[in-house]
Amino acid sequence: MSFMQALRRRWSEADSLVCVGLDPEPAKFPARFASDPDAVFAFCRDIADATAEYACAFKPQIAHFAALGAEDALARLVAHLHAAHPGVPVILDSKRGDIGSTAQHYAAEAFDRYGADAVTANPYLGRDSLQPFLDRADRGVVILCRTSNPGAADLQDLPVAGTDGATRPLYQRVAETVARDWNGHGNCALVVGATWPQQLREVRAIVGEMPFLVPGVGAQGGDVEAVVTHARTADGTGLMVSSSRAILYASRGDDYADAAAREARTLREAINRFR
Repeated sequence: MSFMQALRRRWSEADSLVCVGLDPEPAKFPARFASDPDAVFAFCRDIADATAEYACAFKPQIAHFAALGAEDALARLVAHLHAAHPGVPVILDSKRGDIGSTAQHYAAEAFDRYGADAVTANPYLGRDSLQPFLDRADRGVVILCRTSNPGAADLQDLPVAGTDGATRPLYQRVAETVARDWNGHGNCALVVGATWPQQLREVRAIVGEMPFLVPGVGAQGGDVEAVVTHARTADGTGLMVSSSRAILYASRGDDYADAAAREARTLREAINRFR
């Protein structure tokens, strides 16, 4: 099953648009993990197992593992997610993008080394930097478009003239290019932040039914109602609304997994009210 097939099935079967981010920060782990040499894997496994029924996807963030020298824990975590929750696709959040020969290795890292179903990618170097990802027709390529951080406007809002003579912000040109030229295998999605609801609406109008990964709900303050009403597709899907810290660290006590499950369920219910 391809990433897109798995995602669409999950939207239906779990009745959920929630993407659970897995961004381990040991300083925030419950005290019970203080002496556990395998704490990164164990904590993320427990959170994933507790939230799986409410998730349309999992999204481990590679930097959180790599900074801890925990790449092996990441590989074991993805393997566990596939084995224990085979219907839930895994997006490796690595934001890769480099010249073609290097991009081939980044694609192998994401899809072969870690076994991810999809990967986030940076389009700044152009199509050839993403071609090795795009060529993997069964895997998803989730391309940065209008990100959730405050500095997104520094470059993403710059006016860019197209071949049609019209001027649009760069993020709209990215959306247009991905939808028109790069999505030949139907395996592309876009990252559009929850903190910019009007931009969500604009990008949706450009790309039609293409899925969005929407960070920024929860700790970054994005509004659930605005996200769903501005960016859902006609059938009430089309979104992977990502929450990491609000779910992961809902409790630092022994009820950490149950608290994470409650937070994921609450987010699912909040999203579904506006679908």
